[in-house]
Amino acid sequence: MKTQAIRIPAHGGPEVLQLAEVEVGDPGPDDVRIRHTAIGVNFIDIYYRTGLYASPLPHGLGFEGAGVVEAVGSNVKFLKEGDRVAYPQGPLGAYSQLRVVPAATVVKLPKKITDEEGAAVMLKGLTVQYLFRQTYRLQGNETILFHAAAGGVGLIACQWAKALGVKLIGTVSSDEKAALAKAHGAWATINYAKENFVERVKDLTGGAKCPVVYDGVGKDTWEGSLDCLQPRGLMVSFGNASGAVTGVNLGILAQKGSLFVTRPTLATHIVPRKRLEESCDELFDLMLRGKIKVDIERRYPLADARQAHIDLGGRKTTGSLVLLP
Repeated sequence: MKTQAIRIPAHGGPEVLQLAEVEVGDPGPDDVRIRHTAIGVNFIDIYYRTGLYASPLPHGLGFEGAGVVEAVGSNVKFLKEGDRVAYPQGPLGAYSQLRVVPAATVVKLPKKITDEEGAAVMLKGLTVQYLFRQTYRLQGNETILFHAAAGGVGLIACQWAKALGVKLIGTVSSDEKAALAKAHGAWATINYAKENFVERVKDLTGGAKCPVVYDGVGKDTWEGSLDCLQPRGLMVSFGNASGAVTGVNLGILAQKGSLFVTRPTLATHIVPRKRLEESCDELFDLMLRGKIKVDIERRYPLADARQAHIDLGGRKTTGSLVLLP
């Protein structure tokens, strides 16, 4: 059957996004076919559009979505037609009305979580889950640094840290974003357009600095982030919003205090399926208890995906963006 989807024939700016008619078949034995009701937009989509992350061209974009199961493969027993579902990381191609995805990546949505919330929270929320509960398991009472605290991932991180009793210092690019991060639970904020974030972290921690830094910005914050760590602290580099970190001299880690560095990704933190289910249970529980609220700042028709990329890439957004097919 035919469906509409966003495809890119070449790497480049938002102008390469094209609305096309594509063929969608029946699900394989271990797959499900989902009719999307909402689709999440994330910075990783820009990485694939520009070619920072490679995939054979032409290809679709987008990893996460929510919708209704239309058909299930013969081996799939835990889902059925009509189930409301969401997934955090299928194959590329979530920017579509209809698609087939591996059932192993799909979970049922609780009744009190909307489709738009599901589409907006899966990748971002599970990113925070693995950062805070798997990569460096926060226990409470830590003081941590989290870059881009007013973005889609950052606002969830602010709330999750508060729920854990963790003091989150968040960097932001404006006073308005600082106020937003504070309203979502950040203990302190640093406007890096006006302040040196390294010096402010030292001031805020009484010179002790942080046991862990979570950095989704990349090139622009790499060196400064290392200077915010305690001896034997952990640098968690999980994104490249300002460009990739390259040419790393491992000797710097020794000079700055026997530091650790990791570059994690969601895909390796949600397998096997039991781990995905446990992570979703923790995320959904916090949402249902009102500890985490998903801010959907903007909604775009699927055909306006270019504008969504312009707004996200221009750092004009806070919270989450969704496409509506």
